Amino acid sequence: MKTYFISRHQGAIDWIKSQQIDVDQFVDHLDMDMVKQGDTVIGTLPIHLAAQVCKKGAKFYFLSVNVTKEQRGRELNKNELVKQECKLQQFMIKEIV
Repeated sequence: MKTYFISRHQGAIDWIKSQQIDVDQFVDHLDMDMVKQGDTVIGTLPIHLAAQVCKKGAKFYFLSVNVTKEQRGRELNKNELVKQECKLQQFMIKEIV
């Protein structure tokens, strides 16, 4: 079982490295073929990809950030993420067909 952190943002990578979480692999784009049952995926994925992660039997943790209007569209550093009370939230997402 592996833990993947999915982000292209250096501030988010720096933030997760400051937490007491063992990450096996940092990637900037999720290749769904690498996700296996029992894995953990952490990041800000589109909902349809998060649903695929959960369907495979992996855990999905959303990197939740309370971004202000002024912060939208720009890179946040680790300190800004801490100030905005960045946190991980586990979700189980299932597509309804």
